[in-house]
Amino acid sequence: MAIDNISKFLIERYSTAFATWLLGESIALTTINPTELNVEPIRADSVMFLQSREIILHTEFQTVADETMPFRMADYYVRLRRKFPDRDIQQVVIYLKPTGSDLVRQTRYETPVMTHQFRVIRLWEEPVEVFLRTPGLLPYAVLSQASNKEEVLSQVVEQLERIEDRRDRDNLTAATSILAGLQLGEQTIERLMRSPEMQESTVYQAILRKGEAFGRTTGERDLILRQLTRKVGNLSPEIISRVSALNLDRLEALGEALLDFTGMANLESWLE
Repeated sequence: MAIDNISKFLIERYSTAFATWLLGESIALTTINPTELNVEPIRADSVMFLQSREIILHTEFQTVADETMPFRMADYYVRLRRKFPDRDIQQVVIYLKPTGSDLVRQTRYETPVMTHQFRVIRLWEEPVEVFLRTPGLLPYAVLSQASNKEEVLSQVVEQLERIEDRRDRDNLTAATSILAGLQLGEQTIERLMRSPEMQESTVYQAILRKGEAFGRTTGERDLILRQLTRKVGNLSPEIISRVSALNLDRLEALGEALLDFTGMANLESWLE
């Protein structure tokens, strides 16, 4: 759940960087609410729809192989085509974690009367240079085909330290820490990211205090994060960090309080 939220946050905040990578065009994209397509809530935590005047970009971020993916992509395509008949629709499934399963190589849905194709990107086969060119993609660099993951993380840290905007730096630092946990151990991540500027990051401190990456949240945290996402929208890495750092009593209290939330401001106020 946390990995899904991080990826959704990154593509929404840095849509131009993702468009350059996935579409080959440096264009700004805006979010399409999944409810406009009657997407079942159970899938809303992993799917992302972005649009410009000419194109729809549908992405799904996955950490594990999924045998239902071809059908879902065909289903979403039909819904998108019905809603936006004049747009070019591009669909991309992005697998984050290496696996030997052939399911991550499925690129089409076939029946006796129809065939639907979509793109698949396996991050561990992507050149690391793709992710080092722009800040918005830095958190994915460690998941690339580079063999020396520690060296790549060191390069990412150097670039993160040069980001002037504090919020961007904090969010990208947190996202990098989370995603790097799919390839590296906590001690390695802590050692490589322990620079003075990184230690000042409230997001990074929250990660260290809990001693766990966000992708390892408990079922209780997973449920609360899912409810918050549906209630107030996509959560930033900083917000996810602060929620993940709560003990179970506070999580239960948040679960009750969020029923009355009407926006992100309510959540931020509650966490203060």
